[in-house]
Amino acid sequence: MTTPSEPDDIFWMRRALALAESVLYTTAPNPRVGCVIVRDGRVLGEGATQPPGGPHAEVCALRDAQARQEAVQGATMYVTLEPCSHFGRTPPCVDAVLAAKPARVVVAIGDPNPLVNGQGLARLRAAGIEVTTGVCAEEALAINAGFISRMSRGLPWVWMKMAASLDGRSALHNGMSQWITGPEARVDGHRWRARSCVVLTGMGTVLKDDPQLNVRGVDTPRQPRKAVVDGRFEIPEDARLFDGAEVILFTAREDAAKAVRLADKNARVVVLPGQEPGRVDLPGMMDWFAKEQFNEVHVEAGAGLSGALVASGCVDELLLYLAPVLLGDAAGMVRLPMLEHLDAARRYEFIDTARVGADLRLRARVAGTWQQLMQRVALPALT
Repeated sequence: MTTPSEPDDIFWMRRALALAESVLYTTAPNPRVGCVIVRDGRVLGEGATQPPGGPHAEVCALRDAQARQEAVQGATMYVTLEPCSHFGRTPPCVDAVLAAKPARVVVAIGDPNPLVNGQGLARLRAAGIEVTTGVCAEEALAINAGFISRMSRGLPWVWMKMAASLDGRSALHNGMSQWITGPEARVDGHRWRARSCVVLTGMGTVLKDDPQLNVRGVDTPRQPRKAVVDGRFEIPEDARLFDGAEVILFTAREDAAKAVRLADKNARVVVLPGQEPGRVDLPGMMDWFAKEQFNEVHVEAGAGLSGALVASGCVDELLLYLAPVLLGDAAGMVRLPMLEHLDAARRYEFIDTARVGADLRLRARVAGTWQQLMQRVALPALT
């Protein structure tokens, strides 16, 4: 990996990362990418990837420079992901970069897409353009963990959102859970819903809460899809989540007549039986999401499905909101098998804590999985 040679590289890359974050809700299944073109400490052009079918960040930045009547030849271009080198919905970005003739291109992370995977960087270097890589790499990966995960391991990035008391309780024994946390935490949770490709829950939550599963209180130009794990295909046909938006139902039981009726409500039934009767194949469901180009899965479920997803190794990140209350003898967050030894505990690495209103937001990742992704985005930089 090339060592950054300019003291301002981090500053300008973080500006490009801010541009990538500005399109957090709109680019899927494509990655969120930002680009800034700079000369002598002055921005010549900048842009971010547009919705699918629209121009990518590099092209947007070059068009912005043209609109400002700025010549970019000999300038430095900062881009948060390796420029693509293949024809998709749009032409290869690396062609536009080569035509613009910058003196230097600074890239945060490589693109493990088999159609790119270092080829964009190789073409830039072959044309005599200086390439610097690895600037703000971890920050860039965090913005596109879902895309990188899908491209490198054939799985979406899955986070599980939970709300609990200080003693780890998520609901009273009578099922009451609304609301443990405050309004600010709920809005923050909806921001995480908004950035995902799909919001996933289980039948227990549907029967208990009759949720809408949509994004509310957050300005977003598109809603994520909705999905329910319903092993026995018991979902009520008048459930509130059937509001015209697409709903994906994962079940272990065939019922052609019900599937036809639900299709009229824009529901798609996917039969994925697991090894146990009436259970959905949860790893198979994640494979399905990836093949359907879902980058990020947001889970909000009860203790049963949450525990099953964790036990199946399907959860990459925990998004936990802790309220400053104690509930005592009440229901826990996840239902997992009893352990005999601490060595068998599922361990995570804390990555972030933040005060959200009166509550505390904690984030924790499966450290080994994250490091694997970091290695995959670094590999193209070594070619």
